[in-house]
Amino acid sequence: MSLTEKAGKPTKKDFLNIILFVTSILAVVAAGRSITDFFSIDITGDIIIVSTCYLLLYIFFSHFRHEILYVSRKIFFILIVILAFVLFTGIVTALPDENMIYLIPFTLIPVVIRIFYDARLALFVLLITLMLAGFMVTDPFEFIFMSLITGVVAILSLSDINRKYKLLFSSFIVTVTYIVIYLALTIRNTGSINNLSLHDIKWFFGNGLLILSGFQLISLFEKRFYFLSDSTMQELSDSDHPLLRRLSEEAPGSYQHSLQVANLAEAASRAIGANVLLARTGSLYHDIGKISDPSYFIENLLPENSPHLDMNPAESSRIILNHVDEGVLLAREYKLPVQLIDFIRTHHGTTKAYFFYKKYLEMGNDGKGMEKYFTYNGPKPFSREMAIVMMADAVEAASRTLENYTDESISELVERIIIIQEQEEQFSDAPLTFRDISEIKAVFKKRLSNIYHSRIAYP
Repeated sequence: MSLTEKAGKPTKKDFLNIILFVTSILAVVAAGRSITDFFSIDITGDIIIVSTCYLLLYIFFSHFRHEILYVSRKIFFILIVILAFVLFTGIVTALPDENMIYLIPFTLIPVVIRIFYDARLALFVLLITLMLAGFMVTDPFEFIFMSLITGVVAILSLSDINRKYKLLFSSFIVTVTYIVIYLALTIRNTGSINNLSLHDIKWFFGNGLLILSGFQLISLFEKRFYFLSDSTMQELSDSDHPLLRRLSEEAPGSYQHSLQVANLAEAASRAIGANVLLARTGSLYHDIGKISDPSYFIENLLPENSPHLDMNPAESSRIILNHVDEGVLLAREYKLPVQLIDFIRTHHGTTKAYFFYKKYLEMGNDGKGMEKYFTYNGPKPFSREMAIVMMADAVEAASRTLENYTDESISELVERIIIIQEQEEQFSDAPLTFRDISEIKAVFKKRLSNIYHSRIAYP
């Protein structure tokens, strides 16, 4: 079931979102009014205009970023960014120098939103903010035009947001863009370059310098709103990270498995437009719990040396299932972000340890009431990236058991595993469509075929 299918049922989260939006609307209206004006009749027009802008924002969330509506802190973050810049605009416009409005770094909006979300949302939030702030300035057209152009330039300058020097480059290019547009508008309005005010240009340089505060803002928002920026994920996915190094040294088979899962998840995420870096980083950490008992997992030992041969299936199942809880504990010990901990918790969902459950039944035991001892606690994946990692984990592990690697056997394996997961409703909480799942399966088949293709037998 996709998120859109669940949208028809109002929840407490929906009512909380409404409260957040209504509160923001009233705050924005109040920002542009004095106390005496706030109770005048023409404030009705302000409420309608502001409400329209926020309604457009809500519709945008519903159509393109529906997952934001399920996490109130994400909505609160975006609304607080809009409100903060509208309040700054109200304060600055009350000062004598009207051009001081260009000191406010509106380009920080798309910079910060782009780092945590995507360029499309960053541009839309900027546009909504500029429309609201435009009612407070003396020349709204020039203000919106200049701010929108520089905002787009800022987004384009952050095409590789993993490299922190990009923010410095963005600051420079935004300053230059402001000056060029200001020069062009001055010539257009006055017919001469002699009317160019060097006094006004200083605001553009100040604006560019304020953009550099994005470093501190990104760190602050990551901590306060539990966000995870691409630069942070890039650092966490480094093989030299202490926890990944432990996994490679203490459970080398599990580490190699995680690398293969990461490659599959990365390719599948790219195919359906999911967060590639998040899926890859989550894949690298999903099995870190195996560090606690690496010798009990088949990828770290020879099958004939398996300790499970002399163990009760229920005890074996307990050890296998426990790697999820151990992974969560290790992740918290190493202070991993909650987003990565969720990959550890959900990568098996509520599936069973089938091998040991079947072995338990074959020993003549009655399975009634015993399923819970062979079933992972979950929760099920609740994002596209988590669902992809769950599929990639199961498919990669199963692919190692094939005797003959042909396109047909690989295709049958991928189809069978994912169909079983679908029948068990493991993706019921994830915003996946049937088309997404079809594309993910196609990517897995192609990647596995490339990995296990026939090689020339060298003498």
